[in-house]
Amino acid sequence: MLIRYRFNNFCSFLGDYEFSMEAPRGKVKKRYPDNYVADDLGMNPLKTAVVVGENAGGKSNFMASLKYLKSLFSDNDMVRSFIPYVNASSRENNENPVQFFEMELLLKGPKIYRYILEIDATGIICEELYFRKNRSGVEKNLFSFKRNKAGGYDISSDEKNRLASLIDSKQRGIGLIITKLAILGDENALAVTEWVNDSLSVELPGSSEQDALRKRSTDLEIMKDSRYVEIFRMVDYSICGVQIDEEKPYSKTVIIRRDKDGRIMKRELSMDSAGVREFFKWAVQIFQVVYENKTVFADEMDRVLNPILSDRVIAFINGKRHHGQFIFSTHNVLHLNLATYMKEQIYFITKDKDTLISDLYSLADFPEVRYENTKIYEFYMKGILGGTAYE
Repeated sequence: MLIRYRFNNFCSFLGDYEFSMEAPRGKVKKRYPDNYVADDLGMNPLKTAVVVGENAGGKSNFMASLKYLKSLFSDNDMVRSFIPYVNASSRENNENPVQFFEMELLLKGPKIYRYILEIDATGIICEELYFRKNRSGVEKNLFSFKRNKAGGYDISSDEKNRLASLIDSKQRGIGLIITKLAILGDENALAVTEWVNDSLSVELPGSSEQDALRKRSTDLEIMKDSRYVEIFRMVDYSICGVQIDEEKPYSKTVIIRRDKDGRIMKRELSMDSAGVREFFKWAVQIFQVVYENKTVFADEMDRVLNPILSDRVIAFINGKRHHGQFIFSTHNVLHLNLATYMKEQIYFITKDKDTLISDLYSLADFPEVRYENTKIYEFYMKGILGGTAYE
C-alpha cells in the first residue's frame, strides 16, 4: 500500500509536494475505524482519498507524475527527464533542471520501503532504496546509485560487481537500477518493482491502444466474476446480472434488470445510459481495489460518481477487509464531506493565476476547519480553501 508520495518539477508543479495516505494519529482516527488498514508496524494506510480542484488546475498532472514514474519501471529505455514533463519555469534559470520522485510503501511481510529517484536530462542522478521494520525503526540503505563529479557512478549494493557489468557509463545506465536488482533476484527490489508494475494503477483519459488492449484482457476476467456484479449494480439496483460479450465487452454486453414484479428486461450496454456505460468500466477498478489489493488513482471520476453513488462506493470500499486503495479526482464540491472522510483524506490542487504553477495540499493543513464544520464545501466555494477557478 502507498504510505507517502513526494515529487517535484513535473509539468505544472515546480516545488516539493507530498501526498500522504497515512491516517492521523490520535482520537480522530477512532471516529473512522473503517477508513484505514490497521497493521502491526504502527502504520495505518488510508483506503480512500479524494483530490478536488478547478479545471486545468493540475489534478491530471499530479496523477500523470505517478504514471510517468510507473512507466520507468516497465520501460528498458534510458531513464532521464523529458522537456514536456519538466516545469517550464524551472528551465528558465537552469539548463538541465532536476526532477525528484519518492515513494514510501507498506508491502507484504510486512515491510516498509522508501524508494528515491532523482533524474535530469542526462540520466539518473541518484537512485536509492531504504527499508525499515516498523514506523519508528531505523532505516537501512539497501542500495545506493549516485552520479559523481567525474560523471561516473558510485554504487553501494551487495550486487555491486554484477550491477557494474550491466551499466553503460556513456548512457548513464539503461533502465532503473531497482529493476536490474529485481532481475538479479534481490527480494527487496523485486517486492517494490512488482508492486509498482502490478498493484499500482493510474487511470487517465486517453490511454494508448496498447494499454487499452492490455486492460481489456484483464477486465474480461473480472467482469465474469459474480462479485463484479455486486459492485456494478450500485449504479442501479434493478440490475441483477450481465451477459459479457468477449469480442465487444464495452458495447455489446447485455445488462439484465428485474423490475418490482419480477419481470426480466435486457438491454445492450451501448443502448444504456451514459452513467451505466461509464460505471461499467470503473466498477472494474473498484473490484481491483477490494479483491486484488490494488492502489488505483482515477482521474475525472466526477463524470461517473455523483455524490450518492460516490457514498455507496466509498462505503463499499471501507466496509471490506483488504489492502487496496482508491484515490479519485473530482470537480464536485459535494464530495467534501467530513462525515465520510478524515481531513487527511481530502486534498486540493490549485493553480496560481500569475505563475501558472500548481499547488497540492491537504484539508488537514487548515486547523481552523473543525470536524463540527460539516459543510466544508461552503469554505471551498468562498475561496478559503483554494482550488477554485479564478477570473
